[in-house]
Amino acid sequence: MRFATKPIRVGQELDSDHRAVIQPLYQSATFGWASLNDVPKIDYTRCQNPNRLSLEQVIAALENGKHCTAFASGMAAIMGALSLLEAGDHLLMASDIYGGTFRLADKLLPKYGIEVTDISMKDPASIAQYAKENTKMIIFEAPTNPNLRLMDIKAIAEQAKKLGVLTVFDNTFASPYLQNPLDLGIDIVVHSTTKYISGHSDVIGGAVVTNNDDVQNALIEYSKTVGSVPSPFDCWLTLRGLKTLSVRMKQHCENALAVAQYLEGHPKVSKVYYPGLESHPDYELAKKQMTGFGGMVTFEVNGTGEDACTFAEGCNVFLLAESLGGVESLIGYPPLMSHATMTEEQRLAKGIPPTLIRLSVGIEDKDDLIEDIEQALAKIPARATASV
Repeated sequence: MRFATKPIRVGQELDSDHRAVIQPLYQSATFGWASLNDVPKIDYTRCQNPNRLSLEQVIAALENGKHCTAFASGMAAIMGALSLLEAGDHLLMASDIYGGTFRLADKLLPKYGIEVTDISMKDPASIAQYAKENTKMIIFEAPTNPNLRLMDIKAIAEQAKKLGVLTVFDNTFASPYLQNPLDLGIDIVVHSTTKYISGHSDVIGGAVVTNNDDVQNALIEYSKTVGSVPSPFDCWLTLRGLKTLSVRMKQHCENALAVAQYLEGHPKVSKVYYPGLESHPDYELAKKQMTGFGGMVTFEVNGTGEDACTFAEGCNVFLLAESLGGVESLIGYPPLMSHATMTEEQRLAKGIPPTLIRLSVGIEDKDDLIEDIEQALAKIPARATASV
């Protein structure tokens, strides 16, 4: 079964009573037992639910994975993966990573006795120098948030296997349509299903995918114990959105490339970060490990932080809002949104200056998007065109 067919057919047999084409919503907290000697496959929604089961089967299939566990949010999914660590363990975390992941590793994991080292993973061979006897896991992402840099997924996975540590990879920005990290040797893939997987900005969710039976058993136990699970309706909504992932991603990629090319030629823009531009330092790697370049575009205004805010507040089609991956185009300002919990010094060290803007390019008409960017850039004072 090919990619576009999987989200429509996997795990979604016709309803046995009425042959409903769309799976009914099983809005039930509990399910009856026929007898004490006949334990049902699904008995309590904190543990499992028919809507959640179908969603998990689809996401696993799209990632070419054996198992999937759905969570109530992307951060819950990341925490689920990190729950495999124990007190005394050591985590290697990529320095270029989502602010929420950084916050979790920086603020919460030390309370559990877990040591974290923040490192660059651009050179996979250098990872070994940071590994310790107690290193148990590596976590990273690509394209990164918000700088859209790429890491060599296969090379990092190979290095991790030599070190005997698990790899966790956040595939949210690419989605399964553009990238399948398990095929490149990754042990655990996480998603914020809020983003491209659901695609309509109307539901929060997360997922963890793996081929490792022991990892899956631990995730099931963690999920059941902690209870950070999505509701049946959340799963139903996510699965509805997921059905159009392949169609949406094609338009996201087409629009994002057009926007990136426009920005690259504008005098009020100093830098553009998009893996589909030949000027991007990871362009060749993107062609190697992705089937497309994605819907995210990041750029730096050629001016000041105030100029960046003027642009962010000056668009009409692009909406100023957190999140990404929906059908509508959004503007993110990382210093006050995704990476707000970092200090300015930490942000600058990670390549997040106050002039940085992150665009989640939607599926609207690309000419409308470019015209909107054009009029917003025109609001920046002319002085910003001079190099600083």
